[in-house]
Amino acid sequence: MSVAPLAVEVICVFCLAAYLLHKYGNIRRQHVLVTLATLVAWYFSMIIIFILPLDVSTTFYRICLGSIQPPVTPAAVLSPTTNATPHTNQSYTDAPSNVTGNDDQPLVRRDALFDTPTCQVPWSYVQEHVLPNMWHVVYWTSQILTWLILPFMQSYATSGDFTIQGKIKTALIENAIYYGSYLLIFGALLIYVAARPDLQIDGPRLKMIGITASNTWGLFLLVLLLGYGLVEVPRKCWTSSNREQLLAYTRFQVAKLSTDKSDAEETLEDVLEEVSKASEAVRYNHPHRKYMDTILRKVPEDMQGRLNRGMDDYEDYPDGRAASIPSGKDLVALHRKTIRAVTSQHRTQIQWDILMERAFGLEDIAESEKCADRRFRSTFPQHYTGILKHVCTPTVEWYWKCLVRPWVLKVLTVILAVFSFVVIWSEVTFFNKKPVLSLFAIFINVAAKNYDYFYIELASCLTITYLCVCVYFTVFRIRIFNYYYIAPYHQTDSNSLLFSGMLLCRLTPPLCLNFLGMIHLDKHVTGNEDQEIESAFTSIMGHMDVISFLSDGFYIYYPILVIVVALGTFFSVGNRCLGLLGFQQFIGDDDMTSDLIEEGKEMIKREKRKRQRVEDGEARRKSWRDRYGTTKDRASSLQNRDASDSDSAKYSRVKDKDDSAQVELLKDSEPLDYDDSLAENEEFDRAKYTRSQAGRSSRQATGSRWTGGRGYGSQAPPKGLFDDV
Repeated sequence: MSVAPLAVEVICVFCLAAYLLHKYGNIRRQHVLVTLATLVAWYFSMIIIFILPLDVSTTFYRICLGSIQPPVTPAAVLSPTTNATPHTNQSYTDAPSNVTGNDDQPLVRRDALFDTPTCQVPWSYVQEHVLPNMWHVVYWTSQILTWLILPFMQSYATSGDFTIQGKIKTALIENAIYYGSYLLIFGALLIYVAARPDLQIDGPRLKMIGITASNTWGLFLLVLLLGYGLVEVPRKCWTSSNREQLLAYTRFQVAKLSTDKSDAEETLEDVLEEVSKASEAVRYNHPHRKYMDTILRKVPEDMQGRLNRGMDDYEDYPDGRAASIPSGKDLVALHRKTIRAVTSQHRTQIQWDILMERAFGLEDIAESEKCADRRFRSTFPQHYTGILKHVCTPTVEWYWKCLVRPWVLKVLTVILAVFSFVVIWSEVTFFNKKPVLSLFAIFINVAAKNYDYFYIELASCLTITYLCVCVYFTVFRIRIFNYYYIAPYHQTDSNSLLFSGMLLCRLTPPLCLNFLGMIHLDKHVTGNEDQEIESAFTSIMGHMDVISFLSDGFYIYYPILVIVVALGTFFSVGNRCLGLLGFQQFIGDDDMTSDLIEEGKEMIKREKRKRQRVEDGEARRKSWRDRYGTTKDRASSLQNRDASDSDSAKYSRVKDKDDSAQVELLKDSEPLDYDDSLAENEEFDRAKYTRSQAGRSSRQATGSRWTGGRGYGSQAPPKGLFDDV
């Protein structure tokens, strides 16, 4: 018995959560409260996923001890033992009062009453009080985060108010509907319990009603998300193995996203026009000017030059009209519109860059497959450093991307498809205990009989992880959640980070409770009353016996709907229905889909030409600097040469005159290192191209931070805990 495995796992999970937050979030720029809340939410949710397998193996060990324990007899209690083992924490058994025997014989431990070597101790076994205490802290902290703190922080961050009191008031109003959905379920269950004469409402029952309301909300959403993800995750993997199909789908996404991107940019332009008018009306000496400055700080830097700063005194317009000064409520509404417009534009720009990178890579693979020398050729090559420079050669890259990776993805697709089938079958049949039809329950029970606790923990961890992947893949895939996105290279905004942490805390506990039902380790779900020992997680979550129609009906039969959702997803029923209604959906035999694919193909070509022009311009400027140096260096060298030749005769005077004119000319001019007709286009494209270049350098493990688009990441971070975000 050792706590080392548990301690190592807890530390590793924390490192994993911190690494993911560093990769997807921007710790240097986002608010410290957002960082802490997201880290705790991600960490505690992952703790449940990775520590629950240890609880499962410990539970099977305790079941083994309970199954082989014989009835306690006076002779057995008072008989001496020589094979007592110290590996359990069972308490000593008290001798009955009517037992007679040798009083100088010591009492024995309970685990010495049976053949203890037949029950092997799990390698990760810990004392019985450790896991319940951990589950208490993890579960209730995550519930407070998901129902109170994180939703409030979301509304607080996007609120347009300029004071702490105003932000708090707006956050409470916006979350009234959200909190009301939970209170509605809680109130209905409370009325049901109060109406039953055989039950009394006390503290434990109120706690159980609260847990039941949370689990009901989570399970209702969980089954719908899981049914979609169990089919779509293997299908996504299979599509990724087919380059032609993936390229067609990427072009379709580009054409579809271009509409959202154009709408977001137009909305931002309209909002900036309103901001400019308001800034012109609210002068520097107006009491509301500090609020106007807060709004201006939310505008991207490359757009702030077009705004009127309102630094002049009050004056009327030329036609005699007085400047209309917005009120405080108008500025609050404008502030909120600015935050939403900037966030939407930044989101679509990041998604656009990611899609373009994927499209360029797929087109490079298509061109490289035709090469007879089997060397990978990239339009925008990655410059590896260190050991990767010797490993990721063009030949190795060709074999991996053109030959090996498609087959690896196909094999992975088969594995995931089998896993999805096992999950769906177990969800549909886990309530049947005689005979046991749940495949997960059969596999886990066989491993428990063989005392293979490592396999139990590994299988449980992989299963729970796959369930989480399917659920959260669906969350960020369906259209209704398109406002939130998770982007690497520090490009995820604070609102999306809080939303992801809220969903993790809300869906992970009911998902794990559903998993315990699938492996028949929750007797109140499977109806196995012969099982007296339960997991520590189940003891903390409690049972739904107080609310019988949920414990005997909803929690047993509702998960069967997962097969209905899975079949509908497999046959693309939802996509076809949306396509008939006029929504753009990727359907291979549809004319609209073909048109969008061709449109996306042309957009990718235009974007590639823009980036190539920018790269060519940068290369020419670099070549000019390497050959002639900068303008300042050239002027300085000419001045030094003039000084060294100042002692010459009248030839020197003529030379000084000519060189001085040359120096002045160099000071006032720029080197013409590229065609002037392309200069304007290159300057227009450089801001967009910088993001992709920085992202590519981040993927080359240079450690540089991807700054993002349009000055979004250049704003100074808030310094106080309640400063404007």
